[in-house]
Amino acid sequence: MESPIQPVVRHINVYPVKSVGGYRLDEVPVEPWGPAGDRRWMVVDAAGKAVTQREQARLALAAARALPDGSVRLSAPGREDLTVAVPEPIGASAVTLFGKKVEAIAADESAHQWLSEYLGVEVGLVHLDDPATRRPIDPDFALPGETVSFADGFPLLVATTASLEALNSLIAQGHHPHEGPLPMNRFRPNVVVDGTEAWAEDHWSRIAIGEVVFRVAKPCGRCVVTTTNQATAERGREPLRTLGRHRRFGTKLVFGQNVVPEHTGVIRTGDPVRVLA
Repeated sequence: MESPIQPVVRHINVYPVKSVGGYRLDEVPVEPWGPAGDRRWMVVDAAGKAVTQREQARLALAAARALPDGSVRLSAPGREDLTVAVPEPIGASAVTLFGKKVEAIAADESAHQWLSEYLGVEVGLVHLDDPATRRPIDPDFALPGETVSFADGFPLLVATTASLEALNSLIAQGHHPHEGPLPMNRFRPNVVVDGTEAWAEDHWSRIAIGEVVFRVAKPCGRCVVTTTNQATAERGREPLRTLGRHRRFGTKLVFGQNVVPEHTGVIRTGDPVRVLA
């Protein structure tokens, strides 16, 4: 009898600016609030409210890369690249993310001008200066003192290639088969895992990736961002139509799992993924 295939990490992704394109890494340190450099920056409107691909699909066409000193390099079609320095950790002000106030530091005015000209509306860029204290995880799913970056709600998002293949098979059988197959970048995961059964992640409660153990907090409810083609910024109906028929958990349309690290460490492409509970 053949032994089961060991699940492994296929890709690791970081997204320095919330809702802006990110990039792959071979390895990344995992901090208590997420992968190093992940979603420490966020676009906000003139009132300080978060601006994401939900409101501005063209953010999908922009990209951001974290530099060793913590600064971020922005790029977008028709724009010259801009490197934005980490602002001095003084003068924090409240911004709004999903209706909750978070203290953050405004970036240099050049970033505001660059983003405003790109999107055609007045926006700015802010930096999460102290992720250890600024934004608690939802207490219904957290231990005391656990915090998160500007990610939607949890430090890391894990998805599996087998589940994407299963979802694409369902899309092919549905009302909008021409929209599939969808690439994994629609779901913006931090960690992509190979070698599982489809939807195996539904049954995880604790996993180890390389040297880091994670608590599986809750399934990831999906939004209109997943319908946005990350290469063109065009919106369709999938995968929400298919998730609504096959992956509705209560009021949420689910793909992937939100996880919280139990300790720090480095994760790497090719690391084994062990299901502990």
